[in-house]
Amino acid sequence: MVASTFTLPDKAAVEAMSAEEVLRCCLRHFAGTVALACSFQKEETVLLDMLFGLDPKARVFAIDTHHLFPETYELWREVERRYDTKVEVYEGPPVEDKLWERKPDLYLSIAKVAPLVRALGDLDCWITGVRRDQSPTRANAPKLGWDEAHELWKANPLADWSDDDCWAYIRERGLPYNPLHDQGYESIGDTHSTQPGKGREGRWAGTERTECGLHT
Repeated sequence: MVASTFTLPDKAAVEAMSAEEVLRCCLRHFAGTVALACSFQKEETVLLDMLFGLDPKARVFAIDTHHLFPETYELWREVERRYDTKVEVYEGPPVEDKLWERKPDLYLSIAKVAPLVRALGDLDCWITGVRRDQSPTRANAPKLGWDEAHELWKANPLADWSDDDCWAYIRERGLPYNPLHDQGYESIGDTHSTQPGKGREGRWAGTERTECGLHT
């Protein structure tokens, strides 16, 4: 189905859906052209479990900046083993050392934004782990809505979830998760731009930046 032909259910009805119901809606309406954007954080641990429970052959992609934490790469391998899947990889070319310090916007454009554009190229809908309580820039994220910036549908099934909701789900099911969370990292990105911190305050600490351009 082409994204533009999809008729969004009544907004109130979508907002009343559970996370699993949002995923089921996406899989039904965008069969073969929907994928989960996975950054191997606690939100994706939840979504991976739900998604593969609904469709063992579901599509998942990740952006490899070549500067992820070793713990993130290990979880990536564990996810592929656990769910007998192969995560689709999108990456940019190598960048000059310290480019993220000298020209952070250029770095993000090369390492994250451009690969994301390629990943979304054949999709009609993408699924993310965005939650409204992560930062003010995400406070109004809908559970399912049209993504004007990328011209396709975007699903945020966990939009109304809290950290506690995520951890309760993970612990009840004994799911593997990124061990950096146990070291105070609530949000995990590249090694050079991530520190322990609440919410997204550990990302680009000491700067005014809160987003890397993937969701804004």
